[in-house]
Amino acid sequence: MTELTTTLGAANRRAVFAVTALGSFMASLDLSIVNVAFPSLEHSFHHDTTATLSWIITAYTIVFGSLLVIAGRTADRLGARRLFLTGLAIFGLGSLACGVAPDVALLIVGRVVQGVGAAAVLPSSLGLLLAAFPSSRRSETVALWGGIGALAVATGPSIGAALISGFGWRAAFFVNLPVVVVALSCGPRVLAKTARSERSSYPDYPGAVPLAVSLALLVLGISQGPSWGWSSLRIMSIFAGAVVALCIFLFRSSRHQSPVLDLTLFRARNFSAANTATVVYAMGFFAMLLGNILFLTSVWHYPILEAGLAVTPGPLVVAVVSGPAGRITARVGFRRVLLVGFSVFALGLGWYALRVGAHPDYAAVWLPGTLVIGLGIGLTFPILSAAAVSSLHPERFSVGSAVNQTARQIGGSVGVAVLVAILGTPASAAIDLTRFQHVWIFCALAAVTAGVVSTTVRAHLSPAER
Repeated sequence: MTELTTTLGAANRRAVFAVTALGSFMASLDLSIVNVAFPSLEHSFHHDTTATLSWIITAYTIVFGSLLVIAGRTADRLGARRLFLTGLAIFGLGSLACGVAPDVALLIVGRVVQGVGAAAVLPSSLGLLLAAFPSSRRSETVALWGGIGALAVATGPSIGAALISGFGWRAAFFVNLPVVVVALSCGPRVLAKTARSERSSYPDYPGAVPLAVSLALLVLGISQGPSWGWSSLRIMSIFAGAVVALCIFLFRSSRHQSPVLDLTLFRARNFSAANTATVVYAMGFFAMLLGNILFLTSVWHYPILEAGLAVTPGPLVVAVVSGPAGRITARVGFRRVLLVGFSVFALGLGWYALRVGAHPDYAAVWLPGTLVIGLGIGLTFPILSAAAVSSLHPERFSVGSAVNQTARQIGGSVGVAVLVAILGTPASAAIDLTRFQHVWIFCALAAVTAGVVSTTVRAHLSPAER
């Protein structure tokens, strides 16, 4: 039976936003919340090597990033509501497995299951959201949704630090269970059934395997490059395999009548430009995110909980700015808001590079910088998400969102690898400070480059494209 999109009142639309935002926040939160649990995990599993423990973080990123596009196409084909609720249940099971895991092997398996669930939840949540709101509010809605995701990633270290300090590393996984229960309880009642694609043929799922393999190998190579050596045979083979798998996918997709990723999507200028800018910007964003926590704990010697709280004002600004940024974008267009946002983000990082010293000075130096950076994030990531899907047909909302999220994951993996390469091994306080200054400069340059790319984004869509 074909599912039908229903027209919702304002109260129901708010309920839909609340439920889908819960799912989006939860899936995005686990991209960063586990990072601060690493010291606690090392203590609990002291017989396992750091390389083995790193798979607890890497496994989620690889599975999540490699399945996003497949999940987005499935949501468009079978209905976003069905996939969203299924993904929530899978994510909850994975979280439970991680929370009770007696050893690293089961913990890694649980993270893989979480990655599968998160990949299903994220693109389908946007598909549900856009189906519930009129096209006139599309930019504002997607911007707010994107702000929720950026807020989750940015607050992951502070939320994780608070939970782990009070209850241990298992709390970083158990915290997901109440969210899953609430979303699964409310979802069937408030989420409208979304329109399924009327295409008679099923997506080319076998042909999507090379895409998943390519993205998984790419993320694996970037994640392990610093520890295995960028010129090692293993890393070079992994990258070569990623290129070959991608070529196979592109060749098959260009010839199949119903590919998982329709390559004609990239003919839309806003879609291509927004995703290119997302890759570049995510490099700076994720490097800054982890780099700031490392700076506060290693150079200023903040305890992990204090470091988490120190970066919290920035994400709060993101939450406040995202909604108004979407409304402003509807009036003045994507390009102007993005250019202002990238400039503000780079300005905040320039402030850090020039003013932050080896001795703590939170109120006069760190706080102003994090507030400016938060403003920049609120004006960029949510708007990039909106621009990426702005000209797509409703049947392609979920897969378009999935491509944008995949672009974010690829950029983030590259950015973290660059961060590790710049920081190297700990040295003297003066040397470490200089290295962090170089990190901030790199992040600022990534934002400036993304701004240059964003000049090709069309400011407004024609009435036919809305």
